Amino acid sequence: MIDDISILLFGFLAIAGTLMAAFSREEFEKLISVGIIAAGIMPFIIAGGYTDVAIAVSLIAPVTTIFILMVCRSDADDSA
Repeated sequence: MIDDISILLFGFLAIAGTLMAAFSREEFEKLISVGIIAAGIMPFIIAGGYTDVAIAVSLIAPVTTIFILMVCRSDADDSA
């Protein structure tokens, strides 16, 4: 029963992040929603037995977040 509830919750988390990324207009909101998507799909990756992929995703996601934040900041500096 707990497994079914956790599957539903993580699935809802991934779908909510996807919908939020699709309908948000600001860059930072999209960045937050991509983090929510990663948090939602990570348990499914681990449950599938792909721990090496989970480790790679957990290392790559924060690095990409830093690069995206630098790009968003430089765009804001250029427009000001």
